[in-house]
Amino acid sequence: VQLQASGGGLVQPGGSLRLSCTASGFTLANYAIGWFRRFPGKEREREGVSSIYRTHGYTFYAEVVEGRFTIYRDNAKNAVILQMNSLKPEDTAVYYCAAAQHDPRLVWATDEYDHWGQGTLVTVSS
Repeated sequence: VQLQASGGGLVQPGGSLRLSCTASGFTLANYAIGWFRRFPGKEREREGVSSIYRTHGYTFYAEVVEGRFTIYRDNAKNAVILQMNSLKPEDTAVYYCAAAQHDPRLVWATDEYDHWGQGTLVTVSS
């Protein structure tokens, strides 16, 4: 069972990136998938960004990304996508995806997610 986040890179403020969460060994459509990020210098903190649940495909967004980020499933590719638009320098972070077998009771509770992938670095800078 392995998760992989990809798609990070360097982008100018106002630009866009599309992050992908893919898996080997299990089907992401059967899991709730969350995206979290860790800011530079804050190695022990992971901030919830967005999540998509199994139930009815409910989606959740942190207030600071609402209206700019979109999460959706691409089941044909066994992937969950985080489309990030209107990026700001404060979005600079390492982004992680995580999978939960059951829809989390608390969407941003990291201990409710069972599997974590390696992160992908997003740098927003001019």
